[in-house]
Amino acid sequence: MHRQTKLRLQLLLGTALLAAPVSAFAQTAPAQTAPAPVANAPVGLDDIVVTATKRETNLQDTPISISVMNSEALQDRHVQSLMDLADGAVPSLRVATFEARQSALTIGIRGIVPNDANQPAREQGVGVYVDGVYLARQHGLASALLDIERVEVLKGPQGTLFGRNTEGGALSLVTKKPTGEFGMRAIAGVGNLESYNTELHVDFPALGDFAFKVDGVLQVQGPVTENTLPGETGFGQYDRRGLRFQTRWTPTDNFTADLAADIGKDKNTPFYSQLLNFNPNGLTVVPFTSASVPSGSIRALSPLVQVEGSKRMTQADIGVPQQWSVDDTRGVDLHLSYRPSDTLEIRSITAYRDLDVQQYDNIAGAHRPPVTGPNGKFSRYSLAGFWQHQFSQELQAVGSLGDSIDYVGGVFYFKETVSDDAATPSTNQWNSDGTGYTILDPTPTIRGSRFLDRASTAHAESKAVYGQATWTPASMDALHLTVGGRYTWDDKDGTLELVNNALPVVNGVSGELHFNSKVNRFDPLVTLAYDLTNNINVYGKYSTGYRAGGASSRSLTYRSFDPEEVKAYELGLKSDLFDRRVRLNAAIYAMDRTDSQIDFSLVTVIGASTRNTLETINAPGTTKIRGLELEGQFRATDNLTLSAGYAYTDAKIPDTVNPFNGQTQQVFIAYTPKNAATVSADWNSPFMGATLKAHVDANYADASQSFDQFEIKNDSSFIVNARVAVADIATREGGPLLEVALWSRNLLDETYVYRRDPSNRNTLGDYGNFNNPRTFGIELRASY
Repeated sequence: MHRQTKLRLQLLLGTALLAAPVSAFAQTAPAQTAPAPVANAPVGLDDIVVTATKRETNLQDTPISISVMNSEALQDRHVQSLMDLADGAVPSLRVATFEARQSALTIGIRGIVPNDANQPAREQGVGVYVDGVYLARQHGLASALLDIERVEVLKGPQGTLFGRNTEGGALSLVTKKPTGEFGMRAIAGVGNLESYNTELHVDFPALGDFAFKVDGVLQVQGPVTENTLPGETGFGQYDRRGLRFQTRWTPTDNFTADLAADIGKDKNTPFYSQLLNFNPNGLTVVPFTSASVPSGSIRALSPLVQVEGSKRMTQADIGVPQQWSVDDTRGVDLHLSYRPSDTLEIRSITAYRDLDVQQYDNIAGAHRPPVTGPNGKFSRYSLAGFWQHQFSQELQAVGSLGDSIDYVGGVFYFKETVSDDAATPSTNQWNSDGTGYTILDPTPTIRGSRFLDRASTAHAESKAVYGQATWTPASMDALHLTVGGRYTWDDKDGTLELVNNALPVVNGVSGELHFNSKVNRFDPLVTLAYDLTNNINVYGKYSTGYRAGGASSRSLTYRSFDPEEVKAYELGLKSDLFDRRVRLNAAIYAMDRTDSQIDFSLVTVIGASTRNTLETINAPGTTKIRGLELEGQFRATDNLTLSAGYAYTDAKIPDTVNPFNGQTQQVFIAYTPKNAATVSADWNSPFMGATLKAHVDANYADASQSFDQFEIKNDSSFIVNARVAVADIATREGGPLLEVALWSRNLLDETYVYRRDPSNRNTLGDYGNFNNPRTFGIELRASY
């Protein structure tokens, strides 16, 4: 296994070096008429436009490490939601579910990975934006993507232009806007695992000064693991639906108003948590029927429980109650743009969003032996509610002073309220010898009548003013100096209302627990870039960023923790070579993080059940993250384009005191492989009056930890995706262009554990979740 992993990495790295890699997979979308032969297309690679600096710039002229995936690149990989980027399309971007839940995503860049940010008073370390609107919560990020034009992955702290909670970087999604000309795209597909998807995107003809666009998406997949309890949903299912309406008003040439409203419903079930091993610590095993378990011993398993650490289970060994979790998202945003002159644009972005999550997560793999006796309860059903609403307002001025200075400045305001509660009843109970079990309550989901483990509420208000300017001396137009800064006022408070269905008790005193944090800070940026030639430039950059502090609602004491801060130093190269047939970008960086927020958990027995308590502390000293990124493309022929990327990340955190036992221990950064790589090949050629398109990509990542406090790692991964399509099929004069495609994700059906939890080793063993199996399907697209 180890030899195979090394061989895969060597093959990927070798291809990356030969292909002169990029994960900026921008490609030109097909026209709505029959295409000219591909042989007549330009030989060089296309320019890629990004908005990372709040203005449109060429990727190659932007002194930031950025990866870009446009709509065709997303289509080639069959990316339907952000969760599909977990295969490693951008090597330094890591995406994983929180716990086994599809309803909340953990997103990290360059080793900045928030492990448990799905609480009201916890924050992400990578900012996620849709059309410039910040999405503050992990919940809802796995919703269906609605007609994305491109995804920009900005690597490294973005504290100056993007602000709070972007210490690792930013993930910016840009949607397609109304054009005022009629156009329609209809998509329908079916696949294995009872999956099907439909999309409809309609651009309406302009009505006076108004243009309109409507997008609708439906994505459905059946269970990856079947539930053996009749009438209950399986594991790994989803049913995602989304609708967005946009209108653009252009009363004059220098004023535009874009209004958008969207609604989404994401129904999903958790991935199945398998028992990967039993008694890994070698404790003395006592019979299942023992009245008690002495210290240093472990109770034997029921004969019904299956231990499986090498392959994904397609049928659960134990049937449990399980219903859909439901994420409801809604939002409206208004973008205004006014150009009083050719050298100044004034913008306004106003947005309101809310989120309602009803979580039903029976982790199923928790077939714990009875704690207090043979007839013990088991299978913890996490019933949680999560509610959030946010408002943001941003004003920007983007302009130029002569030919030497480009600038952007702005003010930002953000406010949110978040609350949650959680109950964790056990749904099953063993008989005396473990040969059978009963369902305690067939409907354990009646909210408001359950023993609540916790309930909390948090508020945040953030204000900021920022500015950034780039100076290009007239006498030395190859030199570009950028200086920027952002001053932020953060005000945050929270209340822990319930612990174990009662008021919290600390030091014998009962009552709600509160925290309040007021932080003012300045985040600077300095970049010096130099054009070695018209197509080669280098840059050096210093920047800072931070993740706001808070408190853990899984804590018994609601002890607050401070913000963590990153100072980053980066050297980069961007180049187009050999008549733009080769594009090679590289970045090497060093990041020093202080007050690192580290999670420690403790599983304790309360009566006949268990509780997972989590404390978050600020680690002492400096966390040092060092890395290298390579990206590039090679236009090998007029028909063939090779792309590749590589990320090396080395992170070291000082040893930290575990708050539960007082001992100093080693800690880690979760979901951060030391080596990650991707390669891909795209072929386009004329085919019987249409266009033949073929895409294949391969993605590798080293094994990495799943938790801050545990050294044990998940598995390394190697995922291959592919798509073959015949596009631009003309039907009749004035009729649609058709495309028929076959696609597959995880083509080789690779199996690996992406999340491993060793917290129950003394009572059972390691739990884990496997990646999705091979999926495949056929898709038909019609474009007018």
